[in-house]
Amino acid sequence: MPDPSTHEEIEAVARGALVEALATLQGSLRGALLQPGQPGYDRARAVWNAMVERRPAAIARCAGVADVIRCVEVARDHGLSLSVKGGGHHIGGHALCDGGLTIDLSELREVRVDPHDRHAIAGPGATLRDVDHETQAFGLAVPLGINSTTGLAGLTLGGGFGWLSRKYGLTIDHLRSADVVLADGSWIRTDASHEPDLFWAIRGGGGNFGVVTAFELDLSPVGPEIMAGLIVFPADEAPAVLARYRQLAATLPDEAACWAVLRQAPPLPFVPASHHGRPVLILAAFHLGPPAAAEPMFAAVQALGTPLGAFYGPQPYTAWQQTFDPLLAPGARNYWKSHNFTELSDGALDAICATADELPSDQTEIFLGQLGGAAGRVAPDATAFPHRDARFVMNVHTRWTDPRDDARCVAWARELYAAITPYATGGVYSNFVPEGDDVVRAVYGVNYDRLATLKARYDPTNLFRNNQNIRPALH
Repeated sequence: MPDPSTHEEIEAVARGALVEALATLQGSLRGALLQPGQPGYDRARAVWNAMVERRPAAIARCAGVADVIRCVEVARDHGLSLSVKGGGHHIGGHALCDGGLTIDLSELREVRVDPHDRHAIAGPGATLRDVDHETQAFGLAVPLGINSTTGLAGLTLGGGFGWLSRKYGLTIDHLRSADVVLADGSWIRTDASHEPDLFWAIRGGGGNFGVVTAFELDLSPVGPEIMAGLIVFPADEAPAVLARYRQLAATLPDEAACWAVLRQAPPLPFVPASHHGRPVLILAAFHLGPPAAAEPMFAAVQALGTPLGAFYGPQPYTAWQQTFDPLLAPGARNYWKSHNFTELSDGALDAICATADELPSDQTEIFLGQLGGAAGRVAPDATAFPHRDARFVMNVHTRWTDPRDDARCVAWARELYAAITPYATGGVYSNFVPEGDDVVRAVYGVNYDRLATLKARYDPTNLFRNNQNIRPALH
């Protein structure tokens, strides 16, 4: 047992070092430095997942790149734990660290579009809604996720996929360059010709290699109107509908995607009130083409079973991107488990359908996102994101409000995940994973060893470790 006085002395020294570090930082930032008890601190430390409860010693509301550089320098020189907050949307709450320094980028939301060169430059605090708002003014877009309040930075660094990915690939496939503050405090612009190893690593390697302060993204023609909508089936038809769905999915063109969601029916106006709150299977269908080209797909989806209701048609792409926001609002407690699939086997579908009457809350859902297409035509080692073989991504999205339900809901998600494991690839999408060390190799797959070597070059002390952490390779 250590001598108590020695332990107390060590703690006193640590507290003194922290006070000195924050005092140094306070006078050298253009943005605000928030500490516990100060106005705005609790709001700044709020993240999307209410299960995350961490209290940084300080939150630096960075006003520009110079603030980011200074924060990295102070954290490095004083041995502070460091986290980086963009949108604060990651299920694991990596944006915050207990007792350390959080670099808050949420005010750096500017998005500038060059419609002639078809590219955009976005700040690290931009949300998907921010990006869509600016790019759609010119009928352009970049593949992003399906919840518009998600932060661009975390989504991109983890890979990024959504409705456009079958046609145009992942978000990282459109990253032209990035500005990065490295662990030594230096600033660098990286692209395919400048620091290409770093450029490779940040396209799927998460926040392990530095703080990205700008993303330059190539854009593609989209909309501004697309065809999209929801077709809802009773849960007792789910086994038969999903068996037919996987056959239909294999025939869809790259312009189309159809995702499947098993959950209790929200109060959708086109679904009979008698089924609100009851388990249903929802097929969310999307098509980039004009109505005449898209209509056969929607007819085929409806023919998969006997729908309770359907609502689809032409709509602004930006509206579809925000369709699911009400079901994914911040403030609830969330726990996710995820699998990748190259095919939807009978065993996987049986395990999923068996849960229809066992969902632990009225907000819980299991979704199958369809990939393939352009997203799968990239070599697994072309970027750090390795899971190019995934044709479907499952997310067991367990969501509830009462902390007393934590153990029950988490256990339910883990049991379902375990039941489906034999039918999955073993890979997992980093943005859907709450846990850390035990799944890191599943996140980075065949690219892990190269990433660890690059981590040793760019961040040898593992300063950027509050993430799906890649430990520096030992030499």
